[in-house]
Amino acid sequence: MKYVDEYRDHAVAQKLIAEIGRAVTRPWTLMEVCGGQTHSIVKYGLDYLLPKEVELVHGPGCPVCVTPLEMIDRAHAIARRSNVIFCSFGDMLRVPGSHGDLFQVKAEGGDVRIVYSPLDALRIANANPNKKVVFFAIGFETTAPANAMAVWQAKAQDIKNFSVLVSHVIVPPSITGILQSPNNRVQGFLGPGHVCAIMGYREYEPIAARYQVPIVITGFEPLDLLEGTLMTVRQLEQGRAEVENQYARAVTRDGNVEAQKMINRVFKIANRSWRGIGIIPKSGYRLNYEFQEYDAERIFEVENIQTLEPAICIAGQVLKGLKKPHDCPAFGKECNPQTPLGATMVSAEGACAAYYNYGRHMVAAGSLGAK
Repeated sequence: MKYVDEYRDHAVAQKLIAEIGRAVTRPWTLMEVCGGQTHSIVKYGLDYLLPKEVELVHGPGCPVCVTPLEMIDRAHAIARRSNVIFCSFGDMLRVPGSHGDLFQVKAEGGDVRIVYSPLDALRIANANPNKKVVFFAIGFETTAPANAMAVWQAKAQDIKNFSVLVSHVIVPPSITGILQSPNNRVQGFLGPGHVCAIMGYREYEPIAARYQVPIVITGFEPLDLLEGTLMTVRQLEQGRAEVENQYARAVTRDGNVEAQKMINRVFKIANRSWRGIGIIPKSGYRLNYEFQEYDAERIFEVENIQTLEPAICIAGQVLKGLKKPHDCPAFGKECNPQTPLGATMVSAEGACAAYYNYGRHMVAAGSLGAK
């Protein structure tokens, strides 16, 4: 298949691995920021193929996983209301709240629907004028333009029964938060290719300069990730701390300017809480004042939420790169895709799901699987 197989070429991968081996002279810890990158790394066993001096840890790159429990519980409370049609992408339906998930809400009579675009939710609102239609707007900057467009169109078409429950987060402040953590051990980043396709990579340059950490914007195929690793290791070995773009076939320095305009028209920067991490200043989006009539939090005013996190779950430490899924005593046991304790086991981009899907729950602790 053109432009896919080329990035999975075994011979080229072996050359890149050998070049990393020649470049590295000391231990380095790198973090891939995007959950899609995590799944490729685990699926193809790239972390096993790298020299022992290079460790890859997994970051908060899954928007489903970092959606705070309080927001999930709020979504469930809204979805239970008899006059509501609650619309969401499918990956949120099995994310556990304090008391079940959206599938359970649906089984109990809630009108919960899977959509493939926020514009689908807008069409549902048009077709059901006597219902309040709520779209669960989550994601990084990647999904923000489409969600912003839905709100903008709702206002342009004067659709009054549509709203969005916004839980958007943005990547650069999360990288800053990791670097400021007293427990941080990350020395270089494989930057998020999809996010940078929208936003460009200008905003990562001050982070690299301030914290003296290389950031290499990287794609998602095996050769992308190996080349991104090589570029990051070379910077570290040479004492450089720059932003480089491995994913040049999809990413430019300025990104998609029109998409950015739509985001800025509808959203404003705000503090956001991240599941397992806490509040990160200026790390998310909220609706601008002009669009507040479409803010589901404001419309429904769900208060007095008492969250209940499973005590055994270490998803927060996994999201910060401090632990790996197999470090959790519940991994593959109490916590599995059928009975997940945390969002990292449910999401298609979650690190725990990647480890489970590709069999690492079956590797004995202390063996190769513990790398």
